[in-house]
Amino acid sequence: MKIADSIDKTYMPSEDEAFMNERQRDYFRRKLLAWKDEILRESRETLVALQSENENHPDIADRASSETDRAIELRSRDRQRKLISKIDSALQRIEEGVYGFCEETGEPISLKRLDARPIATLSVEAQERHERREKIYRDD
Repeated sequence: MKIADSIDKTYMPSEDEAFMNERQRDYFRRKLLAWKDEILRESRETLVALQSENENHPDIADRASSETDRAIELRSRDRQRKLISKIDSALQRIEEGVYGFCEETGEPISLKRLDARPIATLSVEAQERHERREKIYRDD
């Protein structure tokens, strides 16, 4: 029996248990791996669709529309490629035992935040401070 087979699929991390215990780490590892698999599957489907759509549109408007759709899809895939890198970093942090802790303060990131955004590296408060600083410098 694989480890994944013995894990309760209905488990949800709780504030009532030790933060980032083995069960929570397994939960987030599975969540991140499933997310990565989904992105990779979508990427393969996109590649197949882009290769099969290699048609010449006689109408210039159809051709322009097709090129625009293609450019949007490629931009989306590039964003997802960057997301896979962040997922891989989060998986590495799980292995190193630092996953779930704010990179800025060292404090635990809330389980609700991690469940909503499992690649989070900052607590809500640290993220808000970061965004405020970013806005100040951007507005200058």
